[in-house]
Amino acid sequence: MPMIDMEIPRSNVLGVGISALNLELAQDALYKGADTAGFQGFVTITGVHGVVESQHDEELKKIHNRSYLSTPDGMPMVWLGRWNGYSYVDRVYGPELMLEMMCSTSKSGHRHFFFGGADGVAQELKSKLVERFPGLDVGGVYTPPFRPLTQDEESELFAELQMLKPHFFWVGLSTPKQEKFMHGFLRKFPELTKGWDHGMVMLGVGAAFDFHSGRIKQAPRWIQRSGFEWLFRVCMDPKRLFKRYAVANTYFISKILPQIMGWKKYGMPR
Repeated sequence: MPMIDMEIPRSNVLGVGISALNLELAQDALYKGADTAGFQGFVTITGVHGVVESQHDEELKKIHNRSYLSTPDGMPMVWLGRWNGYSYVDRVYGPELMLEMMCSTSKSGHRHFFFGGADGVAQELKSKLVERFPGLDVGGVYTPPFRPLTQDEESELFAELQMLKPHFFWVGLSTPKQEKFMHGFLRKFPELTKGWDHGMVMLGVGAAFDFHSGRIKQAPRWIQRSGFEWLFRVCMDPKRLFKRYAVANTYFISKILPQIMGWKKYGMPR
């Protein structure tokens, strides 16, 4: 696979390398990957939930650290990036990054593929975004089953991607499903983009599919920037999310404070 001549530093957050990025730098990196012949890589959009999940799943931690980018999704990742000396770091939030890329690629001719969501969501997402951004090229959509793909299904997806040759492959699953899918699929098909005159970047954007298809209400921007978007989401879906956020946030604070104070060090395994 072609290598890209760019070095984006990472902040060590409990052993997970979070790329020192802002929205503009992230977009530049995505275009560089997509415009490099034969390149393939994946992007994780990583916040507190993903970091905490990685504490209990060593392979997930390695997947984050093998990514092309692991963007700072959530204000705690931003604050820690700045704490580590990267003053330019800002939030690179999956739904916002997706919209920005849809807007800019509607004029550039880059092709997209949507993978994920419940029945009908990916198609609804395509319809909404093509209407919103005239000229947008969404080559295909795929609604996966609620289980890992079979070998035949993976082969069919591989064949479809070989035919469509998308520049950006957007994955709308939950964490850690989307990270493990992207990493596993590219590991199984390292020759996917061989011979292409451009590359393909996979991005795991989770709930962005539901937000932009209109199925779930998104937090106002001022809440997103406050560090309390998790609370808004809990209020929208308390039965499913209360325990997740309460446990994850408490655990994260208990672990990150010793790291910040220098009392505990974490390696970044790959």
